[in-house]
Amino acid sequence: MTLLLEDIKAAAVRLAGHIERTPCRRSKTLSQITGAEVWVKFENLQFTAAYKERGALNKLAQLDADERRRGVIAASAGNHAQGLAYHGQRLGIPVTIVMPRGTPFIKVQQTRDYGAEVITAGDTYDAAAEHALALRDERGQVFVHPFDDYDVMAGQGTVALEMLEDVPDLEVLPIPIGGGGLISGMATAVKAIKPSVSVIGVEPAMYPSFTSRMRGLNAASGGQTIAEGIAVRDVGKLTYSVARPLIDDVLLLDEPFFERAIALYCNVEKTVTEGAGAAALGALLAYPERFRGKVCGLVITGGNIDPRLLASVLTRELVRAQRLVSLRIIGDDRPGLLATVSSIVGNMGANIIEVAHNRLALDVPAKGAEFDILIETRDAQHTQEIMDALREAGYPPRAV
Repeated sequence: MTLLLEDIKAAAVRLAGHIERTPCRRSKTLSQITGAEVWVKFENLQFTAAYKERGALNKLAQLDADERRRGVIAASAGNHAQGLAYHGQRLGIPVTIVMPRGTPFIKVQQTRDYGAEVITAGDTYDAAAEHALALRDERGQVFVHPFDDYDVMAGQGTVALEMLEDVPDLEVLPIPIGGGGLISGMATAVKAIKPSVSVIGVEPAMYPSFTSRMRGLNAASGGQTIAEGIAVRDVGKLTYSVARPLIDDVLLLDEPFFERAIALYCNVEKTVTEGAGAAALGALLAYPERFRGKVCGLVITGGNIDPRLLASVLTRELVRAQRLVSLRIIGDDRPGLLATVSSIVGNMGANIIEVAHNRLALDVPAKGAEFDILIETRDAQHTQEIMDALREAGYPPRAV
């Protein structure tokens, strides 16, 4: 067996009217920033905020009456769980999800809210999957793999059908790779309809599972990545066999590019994306020469990001752009010093966020004082102008 364009077209018929036909829009600003012609497919607008609904629903829609009665089971701590639970509830099919212990409570609760039975077992995905398979045999349920399944791949491939309908002159598709379900489906559709389109996989540098297998390497996978949705140690067997002949290249992405892409989507497109969902844009930022001048289709694969993590990413981007800077100043410990410095900063049009004094540091004179001021500025040039003004006033700052 293999995956065919006909399978993906059949999936599109099954999904019609049951999922969002998400928009694919040209981004003028992202095009200017990257040098490519950027079109963005907003899969974060699905009801569960991720493309995973497509594959889950395509699988559920093909179950026979007896299988529907017995229900389905899956191992997942992410978007696959919610997509399967939501459409299972909608179709009246019992859904059981096995999640690893330590899965954030919000993900557990959201999946339960969609009507699924949630069981926590094992400390890793592999352990949870093993438990799910054992329960499948015990209960007689249908196991729905999050990516290594032809019906799931076919459902994910419908993303590409819609993109080619909206942007028929697409030239490059950078696609995130975790287990390989999305890139298998999309590459199958694209190469069958328009073989000239270049399909480029994008993996976290910490989890180069597809790259390692493709190049015959035994690279280690592991670590804390913001792109946990594609942090997969082993690409699927079926997905690899489908995708490998169709992929033109795979790029590895370091963490700062995921963060920058998340911040750009938020600040430019006013939309929220999770780490894995921003991978395609991250590739354009990390490898601009590969995409410059080409018509590129980017899929925001999901928008399920913890609000605290999103806040941290946006704040870190302000630091990276030198719009949020901490300056250390050493001066005489006398009344009015802080007022003078504050006046200089204020007159320059910057905002002081916080101040921290330190009179006990041994590298500061006994009659002196050291304090750090966190300031908010317009940009890096504005920050430099403020530092120059402080230096001219006799209070040379040091960025910390």
